[in-house]
Amino acid sequence: MQYCSSCGAGVAFRIPQGDDRERHVCENCGIIHYINPRIVAGTLPVWDERILLCRRAIEPRYGFWTLPAGFMENGETTTEAALRETLEEAEARVELDGLYAVLNVPHIDQVHMYFRARLIDGQFGAGPESLETALFRESEIPWEELAFPTVTETLNRYFSDRNATGEHFEVMVDDIRRRLGNNR
Repeated sequence: MQYCSSCGAGVAFRIPQGDDRERHVCENCGIIHYINPRIVAGTLPVWDERILLCRRAIEPRYGFWTLPAGFMENGETTTEAALRETLEEAEARVELDGLYAVLNVPHIDQVHMYFRARLIDGQFGAGPESLETALFRESEIPWEELAFPTVTETLNRYFSDRNATGEHFEVMVDDIRRRLGNNR
């Protein structure tokens, strides 16, 4: 950030009085501009014991497979964002079964939230951000072609927890970065 969105003057990156971390502070009007993590909301859609994945038609990770997910919009709840992203990316209508994963990605200022979901009618397709969509059994997942560590972690946990009663877990992405060599 270089300029204040309130008055247009330049901003400085410094610790404001009474705070404990650097923020963008307007040199003219004194407004403190808080820039907080972005929320990614999506689903883990299931149909007949298979998972619906989307092959990305956009960067980053063009051509790689992912769960349907994207950035939450202002004025939206996390569940609304997950439903919207699933419809936009996979042309799939789903019913949510609850929050399944909350993954912290501090090195890129994001939090990823995935909801367990059931395809309502088994119908799906490729939205504008997807090259294709497909249903996969665990043995068919293209593990080496998954777009993001959070997708890999969510799918690994889903398949290992599939028969367990707990539906919610939290994973620190720092652990994922160490395992995957911090390349994504």
